[in-house]
Amino acid sequence: MNKIIKIMLSILLFLCLLDMPYGFYQLVRFVALVCFAVLAYWAYKEENNAEMIVCIILAILFQPFAKIALGRMMWNIVDVVIGFALLVSLFNPIKSKKL
Repeated sequence: MNKIIKIMLSILLFLCLLDMPYGFYQLVRFVALVCFAVLAYWAYKEENNAEMIVCIILAILFQPFAKIALGRMMWNIVDVVIGFALLVSLFNPIKSKKL
């Protein structure tokens, strides 16, 4: 299920590069918030603190309630970087080092 969420979310983020109606971007923000929150919870359950923190930060970045205004170009860059990072994390997951 973790992999399906990451693939779906990366596809949505790449679709943000297209000229879509404003409502689509709102939907992506809400879906990203929920997905990153779920991924953070699963990382917490697996005691993977690094991935949990990254997912929490991304959930805050994408949350649709108090929007972070970055501008269209910057959001495109963020979408591409996070989309690729999600795909890379399928093959090389973030691991916390145990002390």
